[in-house]
Amino acid sequence: MNPSHTIVPVILSGGMGTRLWPASRRLQPKQLLALVGDRSMIAATVDRIHAVVTGIDPVIVTNIDHADAIRREMLRSGYSDTRLLLEPVGRNTAPAVAVAAYDVLSTYGDRLMLVLPADHTIADEDAFADAISAAADCACAGYLLTFGITPSGPETGYGYIRSGKPISDRVARVAEFKEKPDIEAAERFIASGDYLWNSGMFLFKASRYIEELEQHAPDIAAASRAAYDKAKMKNATITLDTDSFTACRSDSIDFAVMEGTTRAAVVPTDPGWNDVGSWTSLWNIEEKDDDANVLIGDALTVGVTNSYIRSSGRLVAAVGLDAAIVVDTPDAVLVASMDAAQDVKAIVDKLKDAGRSEYETDTTIHRPWGQFRTIDQGPGYRVLHLWLDPGGKTSMKQHEHRSEHWLVIRGVARITTDETTRLVPTRESVYIPPGEIHRLENPGDDVLEVIEIDIGSYVGEDDIKRFLDAYGRTERQG
Repeated sequence: MNPSHTIVPVILSGGMGTRLWPASRRLQPKQLLALVGDRSMIAATVDRIHAVVTGIDPVIVTNIDHADAIRREMLRSGYSDTRLLLEPVGRNTAPAVAVAAYDVLSTYGDRLMLVLPADHTIADEDAFADAISAAADCACAGYLLTFGITPSGPETGYGYIRSGKPISDRVARVAEFKEKPDIEAAERFIASGDYLWNSGMFLFKASRYIEELEQHAPDIAAASRAAYDKAKMKNATITLDTDSFTACRSDSIDFAVMEGTTRAAVVPTDPGWNDVGSWTSLWNIEEKDDDANVLIGDALTVGVTNSYIRSSGRLVAAVGLDAAIVVDTPDAVLVASMDAAQDVKAIVDKLKDAGRSEYETDTTIHRPWGQFRTIDQGPGYRVLHLWLDPGGKTSMKQHEHRSEHWLVIRGVARITTDETTRLVPTRESVYIPPGEIHRLENPGDDVLEVIEIDIGSYVGEDDIKRFLDAYGRTERQG
């Protein structure tokens, strides 16, 4: 890659991943999950960026509801300088890329932007780096580059790009964009040899994207600019103005810009790319056993073939299935056929319309200090499993109607009660009577695990009184 090409990575992390329910929920979307390997998808994306583009940490555009989780995931992964652009509402990719472009122009000047979704996998990073290098010169010359994936078959879950006249040895103009086709059209595309999968990854100068957006979708450009100009900025976190961004029209970068511009170009590449958009896509990329099954977690099968079975903890046993999807989580189980994987979104829509909690989250609740899960609950009692990140601490608080019993099962806890602070090692416990002010903290370098038992006349989350910190601020860490 030409060393004069300074590239600012931009990661789009705003989706929910409805087709990956029940693992992915509104408050714990797929990009925060370790669906492939042991790293979350967003952490793996940042790892990939640092492997192929050096020098600048990424700008992440995400929903404000995911801010704490994204920041915590970045810190946990060793990326402390990541910039966050927080959307008050989702408005699709065109406005998301626009506010990122305004931020790049303001922070770095008119640089190249490498726009990547947070939920893709790429097996061959060298091939991907080579494609970026091939695209960079054309991007500097004013083209808007997209990366076209060499198709392996007639996939109906992706959009397509028809290549046009060549610009260079590796780059061609885009002749036509095609939306997700039916199977007959997809087979025609593959047979012609002229089509590539639309990866949703882009490279262009920040100013060129804004110029094209102002020409083809001036309302989106204006609303995005207002949302950025009126944003609240604190350190490396930019919270977009709610009124301006909410008023922005929702549209994709493909519809708003790429299909209208005369400067769209495509780089064909085959880096082992996959858009992890459904359980079928995960079955495609994961290693399979002799019966073509992907088994993750505690799964036992008899006479099962061509299936994806995932357990988050308890045993999942399956008999006599073919081309099936079974996903078990603490509070919900999905059973579907492979050919209906794209229709899982309909289940999520039903959950949302019914106001069910399974739409929002599972039994794991995320907090700035870590997370907790309800193990059991009944009249007058509740049992929780708490995970505190290194340095994580709850607010200083007290409860009127319940007592708490903390049992440390991993690590060493720092526990403050009234004016006393002590270290509590693994296998020891502390009793917190009603009315006593208390705080739980992890002073170690590894995750602290604690079992909490609440007992009283009322054990709800709203039985809490928080106290001011040393700076006179009411703490909100839970």
